[in-house]
Amino acid sequence: MRRRLAALLIVPALALTATACGSDDGKKDATDKADSSSSASPKAAEVPKAVDTAAPMPKVTGDVGKKASITLPKGDPSGKFVVHTVSEGSGAQVKKNDLVSMNFTGKLWKGGKDLGTTYGAKGGGDQMVTAGSAGQLPAFAQAVVGQKEGSRVLVVAPPAAGFGSQGNSQVGVSATDTLVFALDIGKVIPKKAEGTQAAIPSNLPQIKADKEEPATISVPKNDPPKKLVDQVLINGKGAEVKSGQTVTMQYSGAAWKPNEGKAKAELFDSSWKAGQPFSTAIGQGQVIKGWDTGIVGKHVGDRVLLVIPADQAYGKEAKGATLPANSTLVFVVDILAAH
Repeated sequence: MRRRLAALLIVPALALTATACGSDDGKKDATDKADSSSSASPKAAEVPKAVDTAAPMPKVTGDVGKKASITLPKGDPSGKFVVHTVSEGSGAQVKKNDLVSMNFTGKLWKGGKDLGTTYGAKGGGDQMVTAGSAGQLPAFAQAVVGQKEGSRVLVVAPPAAGFGSQGNSQVGVSATDTLVFALDIGKVIPKKAEGTQAAIPSNLPQIKADKEEPATISVPKNDPPKKLVDQVLINGKGAEVKSGQTVTMQYSGAAWKPNEGKAKAELFDSSWKAGQPFSTAIGQGQVIKGWDTGIVGKHVGDRVLLVIPADQAYGKEAKGATLPANSTLVFVVDILAAH
């Protein structure tokens, strides 16, 4: 469904590997558009066990919270997956399956090619990774497990902990390249909106989303509203979402008419099924108009009910049996982060 919603959800399919391709000049790399199946992160079982050190070791300098300086040693890499804590933070320890923010600076070992940084005005800012996720680049997802918030970590990732045996030609990474990253661990972030959900008028869909799983959407037996509904169900305490920011969200979506009168709508998509939250630029036409209009101006931590008329969604375009032409769309969206 993420590919089906290409006009709605531009998938950062490598989940942090896409941003690894962001250059210092802020230009997007082609992997921002790559599908995770083609990016080929290796399965978790294939990832070598991390070690704290293995000669020769790169050197990382600079202040945490700013672009790191990485000095590469002479000689070939050891071939081992190194995860070394350069400086330990004082925050909570990251556990497997936690959603955590992070920033990075990266290089290729061979030749010292710059893989970019998330720091700087055009660097992209905080990135989100699910700790220990098999569907994300192990150089990030595996490396953050067990680290404390605020730590800086040196990662030396052989192919099995990077792009796998096929490499990634779109970012100039070969099948034999070792990646080197300085990771700055941010904060563990709730995976869903927290708080008491507000009452919803009976003529609008009812939402149950109290667990870390796809939401239950109950569509009433009446015609949908003709105008966009963007009702805040849970008020978050975070910053206001501004146009141009990258927003990380959990969502579930259903079409109104095929589910009218049903206590449990058939979802056409949910970020929970994908195994990780969804991130996209907002207010910039990267998603359907109803999302741009409905999410900009809300706050981090909000849960939002979106009821989107067809003219702000897909109009006359059908998207399969669960998403017919002229569909009014119903989404419940939890805003987790924005930067």
